[in-house]
Amino acid sequence: MGSTVLSLRIDGELLDRLKVHAAKRGMSVQDYVVRTLIRDDFDERFKTAVEETERFYGDVTT
Repeated sequence: MGSTVLSLRIDGELLDRLKVHAAKRGMSVQDYVVRTLIRDDFDERFKTAVEETERFYGDVTT
């Protein structure tokens, strides 16, 4: 998998908050943002998979 550059223009206050969150984890802002996006993408794909499974098998929680 290759990588591509993504340039963002963000508010200074948001950047400051991102710096704080990243520093707490010992990460760069870039790494923190990428990991957050990856986590959100995984969460969305997992949710979709669960919904599709429930549609296929029916709701088995009852």
